[in-house]
Amino acid sequence: QVHLVESGGGLVQAGDSLRLSCAASGRTFTNGAMGWFRRAPGKDREFVATIDIVDRAAYYADSVKGRFTISGDNALNTVYLQMNSLKPEDTAVYYCALLRSGRVRDGNDYRYWGQGTQVTVSS
Repeated sequence: QVHLVESGGGLVQAGDSLRLSCAASGRTFTNGAMGWFRRAPGKDREFVATIDIVDRAAYYADSVKGRFTISGDNALNTVYLQMNSLKPEDTAVYYCALLRSGRVRDGNDYRYWGQGTQVTVSS
């Protein structure tokens, strides 16, 4: 069993920065990936970023590439999402998740999920 807890969300102005954190506890894995997803009102869940547990390869959605950075500690017990140059369209509930195996951009393949943290960006 894995327990994931997100933190770091809040209300900011357009152009500001936030860093989200995801703390993992319980069972750990030597492969797979950790990812960030978001869901805005009226929209489907959207892939944001992912980092491979083995080689730390990172992938980003086109909408956040160049603005967001995913990183973590050596064991990925804590994973971060640094968000710069925030835009109102980034407003959403952000979730971290653990993938055992599957497609890193497909949220349906992630097995464990946190409860989410709200990010609101005003203009």
